[in-house]
Amino acid sequence: MSAVVRSPESWMARALVLARRGLYTTDPNPRVGCVLVKDGRRVGEGWHQRAGEPHAEVHALRDAGEAARGATAYVTLEPCSHHGRTGPCAEALVEAGVAKVVVAMRDPNPLVAGNGIARLRAAGIEVEVGLLEAQARALNPGFVSRMAAGRPFVRLKMAMSLDGRTAMRSGESQWITGPRARCQVQRLRARSSAVITGVESVIFDNSRLTLRADQLELPDAEAIAARQPLRVVVDSRLRLPEAAACLREPGRTLVATVDGHDAERRARLEAAGAEVLALPAGKDGRVDLAALLGHLAEREAVNEALLETGATLAGAMLDAGLVDEMQLFVAPTLLGGEARPLFALPGLETMAERKPLEILDIRAVGRDWRITARPA
Repeated sequence: MSAVVRSPESWMARALVLARRGLYTTDPNPRVGCVLVKDGRRVGEGWHQRAGEPHAEVHALRDAGEAARGATAYVTLEPCSHHGRTGPCAEALVEAGVAKVVVAMRDPNPLVAGNGIARLRAAGIEVEVGLLEAQARALNPGFVSRMAAGRPFVRLKMAMSLDGRTAMRSGESQWITGPRARCQVQRLRARSSAVITGVESVIFDNSRLTLRADQLELPDAEAIAARQPLRVVVDSRLRLPEAAACLREPGRTLVATVDGHDAERRARLEAAGAEVLALPAGKDGRVDLAALLGHLAEREAVNEALLETGATLAGAMLDAGLVDEMQLFVAPTLLGGEARPLFALPGLETMAERKPLEILDIRAVGRDWRITARPA
């Protein structure tokens, strides 16, 4: 089927390329790829394409047919061992007669957590674990976080001017960055299970927080945009207007507030299309953000959450240690000292209190720049 590739790393790298094809479509399942190799040649391959459909191993086994017997399977995630919407992949590999399975990483899902590997070894199949593990983990940061830490992977997206401002003093902010940057933001939404914002951002911008197929610039844009991420509005005092655009869009809008608010106001928002979630108040009397993320992981199966918001919520999430990655789009423009800052971080008065970041990547996106960073 293909030219000979001798390196096991090359086969696993191919499996990772396949897994990435499910970047926008497998949620809430992980992205997984599988390659079957026999006598130094690829005989089958596949990837998990959509939640509820066959997993990567099943696609690869179907592709290989009888050639799977005696082959080596390179899989980016430990084959599942439990019955869900599909059968256990570990059992499928056993029945197909593969001789060896090379796994990039163990499955952090407690329902699997080594059981798939144990099933393979019990059947006499040789198993190796850890090949290109870092790359496999990087492909599924949200699934790993949800299973291991009980909360989604939070990616903060912000657009700012060269002088670090996100909006004019009036709140006007459209558009700081250009169309190429906005396309990248749409792709960040597409790979996310949920988009989180603060109520003030909705009030000022009347944001729809939706996927727009015409801005994705992907081959399957229409199909991808059909799965709208959950919209989450953090609104401690239930100030969300009933006429907000996000309440009229396809998909769900979850309004996170604190316990004890006016039942009549809540009823009006629910009648307008919102789902209202009452959570305990944090120390500042506002929504307990850690409790919100816990709810999103447990009840909503949110893997990756995209935080698109203003300085107040962004600063609170950062200060609470709940931001895992930042995507900062920088436009070659100046908004001036009266414009709104990137983060509201009150209490920082000395250099010793500053919050250092680790820069992971800087690249041009059209006329703008994108900085990928994480808290150090």
